[in-house]
Amino acid sequence: MHVVSLGLLFSASALHAAWNFAAKRVGAGGAVFVWCYYTISAALCLPVAIGNLFVQNVRPQWWWVVAAAGTAVLHVGYGVILQRGYAVGDMSVVYPLARGTGPLLSVVVAVLLLGEHPGVVGLLGVAAVVLGVCVISLNPAAGGGGRRLASVVYGVLTGAAIAGYTLWDDRSVSASAIPPILYFTAGCVGQSAMLTPYALARRREVARLWRAHWRETLVVAVLSPLAYLLVLFAMRTTPVSVVAPVRELSIVIGSLVAWRVLGEPNPVRRLVGAAIVLSGIVGIAVG
Repeated sequence: MHVVSLGLLFSASALHAAWNFAAKRVGAGGAVFVWCYYTISAALCLPVAIGNLFVQNVRPQWWWVVAAAGTAVLHVGYGVILQRGYAVGDMSVVYPLARGTGPLLSVVVAVLLLGEHPGVVGLLGVAAVVLGVCVISLNPAAGGGGRRLASVVYGVLTGAAIAGYTLWDDRSVSASAIPPILYFTAGCVGQSAMLTPYALARRREVARLWRAHWRETLVVAVLSPLAYLLVLFAMRTTPVSVVAPVRELSIVIGSLVAWRVLGEPNPVRRLVGAAIVLSGIVGIAVG
């Protein structure tokens, strides 16, 4: 795996963990919060995309619209499901389960349907990432209860959404060679447009959420697109069966912050799981 791609994915992982902590603080913001940060992201990215269009003298193709519409639908689903999970569940379960399920499904589809063939060491690395996620997120000593069940359900659903947009976006920026900045910006505009009728019908709720959580909204609006743009650039030179698992370094970062900053319990289990994830990332990078 190229060192530049590895650096892009490591940076994206740190940014991803940071914006997810901000999103967790908002909690029950739901689709209104998702609309707020998608709309701000679109406004921030649009001038950059227009400048990129003229500087690189790119001629848009009609199928780019289809690709952007597809990623918009998948990302809206992802954003709404994730925020619902944070509202009814625990981040220490939802986040690692989502991040672990996503790459597992992505790699399975990439190998079975897209013809990618990672080496044995790489596949062992993927297995180690998934195992590490389970060690971090699934605590046998914890009680059952509706909140824990909701955390697991929404974590897995979010992971399925991650796998969906990862595979779609990989085909768009690698096989179809759509410039990542233009592709991502078109997706942001589409995501905002899809949720605008919902937000307009709840203008008071939008105003209330902005007053209470404008800082968190701006953090997500800036860090989320920045993190994913780094991933899209990595996808142009690196197979999705490698990109998806390496992104899970964010689980390690999130687990350490949950222990040191939020004071969540079971630090030994989290650190062991983090070490397993790291060993898997090393295996993927060399395999």
